[in-house]
Amino acid sequence: MSGWIEDYALIGDMQTAALVGRDGSVDWLCLPHFDSPACFSALLGDEQNGNWWMRPANGEPRAARRRYRPETMILESEWDTPEGSVRVIDFMPPRGGAPHLVRIVEGIAGTVRMQTALRLRFDYGNVVPWIHRSGTELVAIAGPDAVWMSSPVPMDGHNFLHDATFTVSAGQRVPFVMTWHPSQVEESDHLDAEKALSRTERFWRRWVDQCTYEGEYRDAVVRSLITLKALTYRPSGGIVASPTTSLPEDIGGVRNWDYRYCWLRDATITLEALIRSGYTDEAQAWREWLVRAVAGEPQHMQIMYGVRGERRLAEWEADWLPGYEESRPVRIGNAAVGQYQLDVYGEVMDVLHLARRSGLQGGEHVWGLQRSLVNYLEWCWDEPDEGLWEVRGPRQHFVHSKVMAWVAADRAVRAIEDFGKEGPIERWRALRDTIHAEVCEYGYDARRNTFTQYYGSKELDAALLLMPEVGFLPYEDPRIVGTIEAIRDDLMIDGFVMRYRTDREDVADCLPGDEGAFLACSFWMANALLSIGREKEARDLFDRLLELRNDVGLLSEEWDAAEGRQVGNFPQAFSHVPLVTTALNLAHQNGQRRGG
Repeated sequence: MSGWIEDYALIGDMQTAALVGRDGSVDWLCLPHFDSPACFSALLGDEQNGNWWMRPANGEPRAARRRYRPETMILESEWDTPEGSVRVIDFMPPRGGAPHLVRIVEGIAGTVRMQTALRLRFDYGNVVPWIHRSGTELVAIAGPDAVWMSSPVPMDGHNFLHDATFTVSAGQRVPFVMTWHPSQVEESDHLDAEKALSRTERFWRRWVDQCTYEGEYRDAVVRSLITLKALTYRPSGGIVASPTTSLPEDIGGVRNWDYRYCWLRDATITLEALIRSGYTDEAQAWREWLVRAVAGEPQHMQIMYGVRGERRLAEWEADWLPGYEESRPVRIGNAAVGQYQLDVYGEVMDVLHLARRSGLQGGEHVWGLQRSLVNYLEWCWDEPDEGLWEVRGPRQHFVHSKVMAWVAADRAVRAIEDFGKEGPIERWRALRDTIHAEVCEYGYDARRNTFTQYYGSKELDAALLLMPEVGFLPYEDPRIVGTIEAIRDDLMIDGFVMRYRTDREDVADCLPGDEGAFLACSFWMANALLSIGREKEARDLFDRLLELRNDVGLLSEEWDAAEGRQVGNFPQAFSHVPLVTTALNLAHQNGQRRGG
């Protein structure tokens, strides 16, 4: 069985990523890209679905200590045994050609007997490759995939795996390099593990040097920014929500989704975090990815795209995988790609407005895109949709969706007022005013002094916390204060915020089972409390959220308070981005806020 979600650490090369457990096992890796089929899928089953472990032959299988080298994505795991101590250094060098996974075993004290076992299973654990030797290297081939393994340690094959036992003494270092190629390529790229380690360390430290945040939460902010960088598909600038699929929101349940894609809903908060932290190049690349991805007719704009801008992300089930802790089905692709979500028009308009305010350059075609989006929005804003949370129940008039439609109209008007763009300003002002009035009439419960999840609903939605953040109403408006207090009273469970309640009859998503507290929503609450003058409450909540990170500073999508563990896909960009922005706000950093 795979470990707890928080038992894993992330390594990556900005085109794909691997998860390494505390037991020294690489249990998840898709090659050559984030959304490629996995060659290690033990995370969603067991070792027979593919993994590569490295650990001492004697003693506790779990590492006694582990950490990232400061300000890098180089993982160091250490074991203590009766014979001595040993360290395994795991990393993926920033990619120049082929992707490499490097593991260096380093003796710390004494002489330690080590064991390693490699089980390659292509196509999400479904295909056992044919393996042969080419000189001193192992070569595994199946269909389009080939993996080459290079090491001074010879590995023997039996029972559909290759393993080895070897010793390492204090001061000695033993490298293993795994390289992927298309199967028609007959020879691998030969990588010097030690030189690659030095280059990788220099790359990450130089990148971190650009960070402008120097507040009390710098370590947490830097780790989150490194994680966000690692989730960036470097050739295109797209940022995946997570490198994993089907890690459950409800252990043993069906709330299992593929997050290896780029969501428009993440666009503005990600751009804001990058700009305010000093990473304008990454912000520019993300903005350019978005403009390329959404090009085309506005009625065909999707809520998410592939890392290169792909539109077809058909969902299917890998029924041979038992799922993480028997959480089925294991989904590949995401059917939500075909949903109608009104809020994405506001997200795109908002991110392009923020980019323009921040000085990121864009051609006139960008304003042409914005005009077409708002022109289309005039005809569709009053339709029900599936909403921010991608419910799989009936469409509703979600309040957050309508607010983001207002954002789209507002940002169009402000582009004309503030930047001299040309457009039908009076018509768009009227559209903005109409949407605002409707939301305040039908989305607000005057008796309880709170906005609601959708028109006519009695339920709340944590996305309502974003209403003042995008400028729909000011934080000091009594209706906003009332909404923040209502969400705190109704959706905060064991100190953290749910997206919405899943334990009542009026559940919008129409899915069985429950889910954990949504970490992004909890950060939104901390920011909201800070913005209405409750700094101590905000800081206390933020500090509690930081305590949920695992030992190397990573967060999944949700927190299961009953079980005291992380749940959902891991690590999650949508958790780490609001960590950064909330830390910046707590430090009273000057910067661009969404509604500014």
